[in-house]
Amino acid sequence: MTVVRLEKLRKVFDSRVVAVDDVDLVVNDGEIMAVLGPSGCGKTTLLRLVAGLEDPTSGRILFDDRDVTRLPTLKRNTAVVPQTWALWPHMTVFDNVAYGLRLRKKKLKLTEEEIRRKVVEALELVDLVGLEERRPFQLSGGQQQRVALARALVVQPEVLLLDEPLANLDAKLRLELREEVRRIAKKLSITTIYVTHDQEEAMAVADRIAVMNAGRIQQVGRPEEIYHKPASLFVATFVGRSNVLRGRVVEAKGEVVTVDVGFPLVAQTPQKLTSGEEVEVVARPEDIYIGGGGLRCVVEDVVFLGRYYQTTLRCSGKVLKAEGPRPPAQPGEEVAAEIARAWAFKP
Repeated sequence: MTVVRLEKLRKVFDSRVVAVDDVDLVVNDGEIMAVLGPSGCGKTTLLRLVAGLEDPTSGRILFDDRDVTRLPTLKRNTAVVPQTWALWPHMTVFDNVAYGLRLRKKKLKLTEEEIRRKVVEALELVDLVGLEERRPFQLSGGQQQRVALARALVVQPEVLLLDEPLANLDAKLRLELREEVRRIAKKLSITTIYVTHDQEEAMAVADRIAVMNAGRIQQVGRPEEIYHKPASLFVATFVGRSNVLRGRVVEAKGEVVTVDVGFPLVAQTPQKLTSGEEVEVVARPEDIYIGGGGLRCVVEDVVFLGRYYQTTLRCSGKVLKAEGPRPPAQPGEEVAAEIARAWAFKP
């Protein structure tokens, strides 16, 4: 398979809109890399640059040691699954999947029998055998997504590129198909770049995640690293639910600081902070424990959200959201609480 290397990759539109800003990224052989970020952060533009659908302003794209920066799309051996799936409405499932092979028929010296065999194998992989003669309007959303995936896989790409492939599906189907996408990519050992704004989807599908904002990569790491060791305020607040408290550093000892946020709070930090600096402290709701600790709080509200109860607390004038398996108290009651883990960042 293929290692994808992006070196100082930059894309500027209309001489002023910087969509991708000096991105360095390595996607290892057979790895699924999720590019995660909010709308407008540049993640789809990054994908299109790798596919050859956009030309970079500067920087390089390498597949292994081969510079493909200026190669046209057809010479890169990539396959793209777009958000809209882009199936031909007048073609059958079979012909949609066979389309890429027929474009390459002369180059690859394929016979119609070989094309048929490859299409059937791709349909077997995505569990669509028996639907070859149906047209897209006769399929469910999940089946259409599988057709788009089969069409991408049938050409045996070096690099598979997926742009929000599950965005148009309902929640239940998204859960099912993200597992299928991971299973298939791993079975075929295809180097995969998976663009999404859904953090849970990124964690479920990817081996590693590149968190992107304003055209730049903020952090790259395994899902556990991104979640438990955020490198910036943006990553800490974008990935996972969070409480954000503004305060001032009282004491700094390396990677551990004590911050006055209305009450003293010990936090970790990946940054060099000094006493007196203003910071933002991020604490996840699941890291706030109710029933012990030195923080005195009043329960303002308790909401049942299925897997957990969300409790709204007011502590020394600050409002915090906590999560737990059972309701700790009734609104109006006073409780003791502890913030077990938090991170501090410069604003």
